[in-house]
Amino acid sequence: MSNPELWKNWEGRVVDGKFPLLGWLGGSNHSAVFLTERGSSEAQKAVIKLIPAENLNQDAQLSHWSDAAKLSHPHLIQLFECGSCELDDTPLLYVVMEHADEDLAQILPLRALAPAEISEMLEPTSQALAFVHRAGYIHGSIQPSNIMAASDQLKISCDGLRKTGERPRESNAYQAPEISAEGVSPASDAWSLAATLVAAFTQREPERNNNSEVAVPEALPKPFREIATRCLRRDPRQRYTVTDILSQLQGNSAEETARTSTPNARPRPWIMVPLVLAALCLLVFAGREFFHRPPAPAAETAPAQPQPTDSNPPKAQSPAPAPPKQTETQETTRGAVLQQILPEVSRSAQNTIQGRVKVSVRVTVDASGNVSQATLTSAGPSKYFANKAVAAARQWKFKAPQENGQPKASEWLLRFQFGRSSTQVFPTEAKP
Repeated sequence: MSNPELWKNWEGRVVDGKFPLLGWLGGSNHSAVFLTERGSSEAQKAVIKLIPAENLNQDAQLSHWSDAAKLSHPHLIQLFECGSCELDDTPLLYVVMEHADEDLAQILPLRALAPAEISEMLEPTSQALAFVHRAGYIHGSIQPSNIMAASDQLKISCDGLRKTGERPRESNAYQAPEISAEGVSPASDAWSLAATLVAAFTQREPERNNNSEVAVPEALPKPFREIATRCLRRDPRQRYTVTDILSQLQGNSAEETARTSTPNARPRPWIMVPLVLAALCLLVFAGREFFHRPPAPAAETAPAQPQPTDSNPPKAQSPAPAPPKQTETQETTRGAVLQQILPEVSRSAQNTIQGRVKVSVRVTVDASGNVSQATLTSAGPSKYFANKAVAAARQWKFKAPQENGQPKASEWLLRFQFGRSSTQVFPTEAKP
């Protein structure tokens, strides 16, 4: 059984008698990933990955996971437990790991990373890779989906760690060209990290020419262009190591410090820094926010009115002319929410929540006030809660805005916040 669509049907089942499959998070032809929980007294939210055991060296795979679970680094996703099980007569291996709030692959379709954010992604990722290499392992699958945030900390996955020369089960656009023939190596990890750097800047998967070379954008700023150029060389022996990448980043940081008037100031971690349109200030999101969300549409404000004074004007002075009438406010009426529908979430799923799960849905509303389309703008960490939010949003009813007495279509942004004890939603009219 290797169809991800069929794997979704396992939601609600229990693995090995102790790990409930609470929500489908994603998968491929080789794996399925679900939200789960571990612990009996105080349930802890976690992630469980299932892979088919057929045609697999099961002992070797379980040994890989057991070894990876012994590694401890602040920028590595922690592995808790692994084992074997069977669902619907399908033999499977599973690994339970730390839950991540978000990953880079969820952000790049929305926006590219700013240079400061790229630096704050590269440094901890390189540190984690250097640690993995010193421990005698290769990551083998550095790509945006494996660069995550967990508990406000950037971390990389470690469930796929391999030894030098081994070949990954799956291929992707971020792998070095020599992997198919020679297997993974520290140099192939450097290639993948540089390919991820380029993707973070361009919002596109790396594209290769006939020589398997990845074009490095001319607009990529210093020192990232140098890092990408050196790491994406076809000959692995000529590439930067991850230690070289760290040296380049530290050297650039020293140059930046020398140019600034506040040498002791350090940027906040990239996983907590949103971009502000006017670039006038930085806001730090609380809780489990990982990457910047696009700013919410600004609420309309009424035009400033003349302020009354305590003293009367001189009698000889003519009265101040009345402010001009606002034609738009007289002829245009904002819309309103007539019916809110909250998502139907199971108690077992609510019990997995730590803090808040945030999901944003943009709805298109026709002139009669009915939702014609609902689209996720921010899915949050769980597809289960995202799907529940979209299903609820489609049932909302609105009072259509009016222009010159005529109803017109509109758009609303619905921000859902799921908690253990309640679900809240904050609607904002985006258009007109």
